Amino acid sequence: MGAMPADKNTLLDNLISTTKLLNYPKIKQLSKEFPKYYVKEIAKSELQNIRDIILNTPAESLDAVDISSESIEAKVDMRVRAEFRPSIRPAINAAGIILHTALGRAPFAEAAQEALMNAVRNYCTLAVDVPTGKRGDRYVHVEGLLKYLTGAQAACVVNNNAAAVLLVLNTLAEGKEVVISRGQLVEIGGAFRIPDVMHRSGAVMVEVGTTNRTHLYDYEEAINENTGMVQVVHHSNYRITGFAGEVPLADLKPLSKKHNIPLVEDIGSGCLIDFTHYGLPPEPMVQDSIKAGADVVTFSGDKILGGPQCGIIIGKKTYVDRIKKNPLCRALRSDKLTYSVLEATLKLFLDRKTLFEKHPVLHMLTLQTRTIGNRARSFVRKFKPVLGKECEIDVINGESQMGSGSLPAQFIPTKLVSLKSKNMSADELGYKLRMSEPPVFSRITEDRILLDFRTIHPREIQTLADVVVEALRNSRV
Repeated sequence: MGAMPADKNTLLDNLISTTKLLNYPKIKQLSKEFPKYYVKEIAKSELQNIRDIILNTPAESLDAVDISSESIEAKVDMRVRAEFRPSIRPAINAAGIILHTALGRAPFAEAAQEALMNAVRNYCTLAVDVPTGKRGDRYVHVEGLLKYLTGAQAACVVNNNAAAVLLVLNTLAEGKEVVISRGQLVEIGGAFRIPDVMHRSGAVMVEVGTTNRTHLYDYEEAINENTGMVQVVHHSNYRITGFAGEVPLADLKPLSKKHNIPLVEDIGSGCLIDFTHYGLPPEPMVQDSIKAGADVVTFSGDKILGGPQCGIIIGKKTYVDRIKKNPLCRALRSDKLTYSVLEATLKLFLDRKTLFEKHPVLHMLTLQTRTIGNRARSFVRKFKPVLGKECEIDVINGESQMGSGSLPAQFIPTKLVSLKSKNMSADELGYKLRMSEPPVFSRITEDRILLDFRTIHPREIQTLADVVVEALRNSRV
């Protein structure tokens, strides 16, 4: 092996030692705030990174390698603090997608936040019968509310709606055939497909009808002595238009009753109110499915319902009791966090007068464009003197979305703040906004950043402005 160039040797010799680095002020402070051993490991790692850079840098470029103790100290400080910063942390949703799956879907109502803190701060009454002190039933926390709000006889909660569908299929149709319209073999996010779930459940799928049209006689011809149930799935994340048709649930009920097999519907979003009263297209309501004759209905708790991630199963007591007794139900059950938030969220629906003010999702969904426009224009008036030096800033018309497969193909009028930087591309500015603290998620159209004020809470506006100003003024790291 050839001799190492002298300048590389010099840089390596002049590099601060781990022992000395640990005695620098910032590092000593880190050792007080965070585990001392972990800080030491990060310091050693950063020093090794610099050694590797020196060894792999061409001799003519070595002058650019910074081995100053202050620089290394700053890097260790930044890395330690970044490592201990929560991975799941607050973000500003300026993208205009109300139920943004990547950003945690529904923000919780204040009552739900308080209920969550009460459940986790101390021990709680999750599964105990208080009067007797004996083991209790965790379903009681929400079953009464769900029965009252939907008209069902019983209810059960599991960890998400995919689990709810799997559990129902396994309980009611393992080893049997499940009749379903070919037009309802949907795929949702994460490549979750109804046929795959049926296969995993142990049920045998029997497709009827065609992609665009299914008739009642298609179901009638498919039912036999080995049929376990009839499954109906609401294709919540897309619309079928044109020459298309499906059999209404109410028309399927006499058929399922005639053959004494359960009629099950998965409606996805879990809507409990009539959106047509607010100028929005209709979304299947849970209570309507029960009225139409569904024996079991499954839906999500964290979509339009606005609660925690969970799958809710409601329906006839005879079927729900069987579902609760399935050993798989224990593997899929929800915990105290879910029940506390879900109970508080469901209670909001008991008072329709205050529902839209207290329920964050419904509040954002029904915000008037005029109100959103006032917020956007106020933002521009207040911050244009500062931001105007760095970018073009305007208020323009736009569209929000519900997201998470709810109200598909429905765009909701909104107002956007448009930013066009004078010094960088929209992609670069978008990156900087996402890398800020808190991270800001926006939209990019025609080399402009678009901020949708439907999903930006008023309390976030000053923070948003600070982040935007900082991003515009500093070059990308």
